Formats: sequence, structure tokens, C-alpha cells
Amino acid sequence: MIDEDSRRPEPVWGQSSHALIEFARFIAIGGLAALVNLVSRYLLDYVMPFEAAVVLAYVVGMVFAFFLFQKLIFGGSGGLRSRRVIRFVQVNLLGAGLAWAVSSLMARLALPAIGWDFHPFEVAHFVGVAAPAISSYFLHKRYTFA
Repeated sequence: MIDEDSRRPEPVWGQSSHALIEFARFIAIGGLAALVNLVSRYLLDYVMPFEAAVVLAYVVGMVFAFFLFQKLIFGGSGGLRSRRVIRFVQVNLLGAGLAWAVSSLMARLALPAIGWDFHPFEVAHFVGVAAPAISSYFLHKRYTFA
């Protein structure tokens, strides 16, 4: 006798809830990596210009994120690690460009234009780091760790 329940597809809400939990974990780990990025940038400000510090801090956060995303979210069993690293770097170069552009434009143009003087570089950098979050999730899920 065939069990009818065993042939039923999983409810859509079950799949959606798994995807939502995975995305929430991605955002949480990404937030932790962003914190590493922000603290790194703050410390690097002592030895280099703001724009260079933003780029180098992004790299520090990116390395941190790669290992946690691979270990805790997307897994590391598919394909060669070197391929995943190359793809991770490609996705994050796009994200770094977006973070740099948003941070620099806000710090140098947008915030001064509205008279913002409360930690303008920190605010600009925070917004810049957050900018690539959604695109990065989908690119890492479907490309980097696929």
C-alpha cells in the first residue's frame, strides 16, 4: 500500500521558512563581518587615507565572512575550494566597489551637502558596507557556493 502522505510535496511555507532562516543567518554573519570591517577601517584610519582604509577593511571583513559562510551557511563540499575562493572574491569585488562608491559619495558629497557633521565617515562607511547585502546573498548562494 502506498502512503499518500509520503508523495505530497513539502508545503511552500516550509521552504520559505528555511530560506528566510538561511537569509537571516547570512545577514547575522554578514553583520558580524561588517563589524570586523568597520573596526578594521577605524584602526586603519590611523595609518592610511579613508578611501584606502575602506578597501583594506573590506578585504579583512571578506576573509572573515568567507570562512563563516562556508562553514555555517552554504557548506563547503561542492567543487574545489579554489573555485569557491575565486568566485567569492569576484562577488565581493563587486560588493567592494559598491561599498566604496556609496561610502565615498556619502562622506564627500551627500552628507556635507545636507550639513551632516555627526561622525560623517562612520555613517557613510556603515551605509556603504550595508549596500551590497542582498545582491551578495543571492550571488553567493547561486554562484560562489553552488
